[in-house]
Amino acid sequence: MTTPDPDGLLAEQLLRLTRRVHRIQKRHLEQRALGVTPAQSRLLRTLAHYGSPPRMADLAERLEVVPRAVTTLVDGLEASGKVRRVPDPANRRVTRIELTDEGRATLRELRGARRSAAEEILAPLTEKERQVLGVLLDSLIDGDAAQRC
Repeated sequence: MTTPDPDGLLAEQLLRLTRRVHRIQKRHLEQRALGVTPAQSRLLRTLAHYGSPPRMADLAERLEVVPRAVTTLVDGLEASGKVRRVPDPANRRVTRIELTDEGRATLRELRGARRSAAEEILAPLTEKERQVLGVLLDSLIDGDAAQRC
């Protein structure tokens, strides 16, 4: 007779939820016909967090991907007018990446798509359950749960 594995069940539930979130967000992105892949969406969101245009190496580090992956994403976003490469004013050998006006508009649409996807995912929960889930997710994201053990 085997004993139940509650941690295994939780891990499976988290993986299933992650896949569901990805599917729903992808559907909401496709419905808005923004012409942006989930990976490009992530790059745009990351780019928006910088105070000044970052180097591609900075983006690669922040996204935790190889620089070549960032080059491919930037190529696609540049071709669609959402970002542009600009020379570094202090070092002409360095190229920086900045959002265009179209990129900022796309980012606003992306935020709307993410909000509507989140609303769909969280619909079964009461307001109190959402608050509890938020606290639990913060603990998992920040690693506080590991420190308490």
